[in-house]
Amino acid sequence: MAAKNIHMTLAFLGEAEPAAAIAAARRVEGERFELALDTARYWRHNQIVWVGPRETPAPLAALAERLQLELFRDGFMLERRPFAAHVTLLRRAAPSGALPALPSLSWPVEAFVLVRSDRDHEGARYVVMERFPL
Repeated sequence: MAAKNIHMTLAFLGEAEPAAAIAAARRVEGERFELALDTARYWRHNQIVWVGPRETPAPLAALAERLQLELFRDGFMLERRPFAAHVTLLRRAAPSGALPALPSLSWPVEAFVLVRSDRDHEGARYVVMERFPL
């Protein structure tokens, strides 16, 4: 994963009208917090290596829930699976046994963004459409 594409998805919209998503996101309130990225895992079902918190902190869970609720109220059909706080590092990864321990990593969360995903010859490129401060 290119450093510029590192992100955590709060809600996946697929093909969507940006103006409607922006309107819903503007109604979301949340608090700033520090996100500890203290575990690394491999998901066999989609062959990714990811990092995330051992337990989802309450402010992150609340933010994702509020955003998903506002999007749903505006007619967005979201995935039904529970929110899984993770940052994908490698795609199409082969299982390699235990992953190494992580150094102490803390991600200051002061905002969330709406991004559009564009694909080109280099792969996915994320374009920030709007930023929403917490």
